[in-house]
Amino acid sequence: MKTWFITGASRGFGGRIAQLALERGDNVVATARSASTVVEKLGQSPNLLAVPLDVTDDAQAHDAAARAIEKFGRIDVLLNNAGFGLVGAVEEASQVEIENIYRTNVFGLLGVTRAVLPFMRTQRSGRILNISSIGGYRSSAGFGVYCSTKFAVEGLSEALYHELSPLGIHVTVVEPGYFRTDFLDASSLSSSKILIDDYSETAGAVRNRASSLNHTQPGDPERLARVLVDFVDATNPPMRLPLGSDTVAAIEAKHAADEAIIAEWHKVSISTDFRR
Repeated sequence: MKTWFITGASRGFGGRIAQLALERGDNVVATARSASTVVEKLGQSPNLLAVPLDVTDDAQAHDAAARAIEKFGRIDVLLNNAGFGLVGAVEEASQVEIENIYRTNVFGLLGVTRAVLPFMRTQRSGRILNISSIGGYRSSAGFGVYCSTKFAVEGLSEALYHELSPLGIHVTVVEPGYFRTDFLDASSLSSSKILIDDYSETAGAVRNRASSLNHTQPGDPERLARVLVDFVDATNPPMRLPLGSDTVAAIEAKHAADEAIIAEWHKVSISTDFRR
């Protein structure tokens, strides 16, 4: 039996993973801004602790972690799932919009992780799953600010992987592609309020495609949830876990493009070292 601590557990990936973990007999600390939404989603269970948590509130994060330990005695899996998107050109994004998405997607993830880690370090065991995105590996027009938050999650996860592995704590950054969840709904994806005509063929076109793609995405969220519930039992988990054929294709394309850059600019790239 494992004890999960899940952020954003009232819907989407977080809600379904919480359900599956409960079904297999695990303990689940399911958090959301309102604990009542968690109970509405998951019902009542002796293995469930529904806790209110705004991930941008450090004090609330520490309180939620303490309540988890008080109830179940340990935290085996931290699933950092809470987050939202922002579509619009980088120049179109306002300072407030940028700060808000960073506060949740980056600082919120950091705050929750820092609240849970002291308990995992004491145990000398644990799994941390940080939900990134296809946009955490390669950026694109229209999602620049959102992708930058996921690039930050990738960098933090890589460092944590190396810092925590000697302590028996495994970190994996999960990179889903487009899955048929509510991510492209207004409840999860904000749109920059400023519109600049010069970006109509780039970020503007992406904004329009996002609405037409909604609920026709290729990824099956049920399959993803089952993969991740099984994944926490893997004996040698990787630092990165791409999920979705579109993510795999994007990674392959970026690798090919980077290899082409190195091949063309190799002499210039290595020319900046001191001469010996």
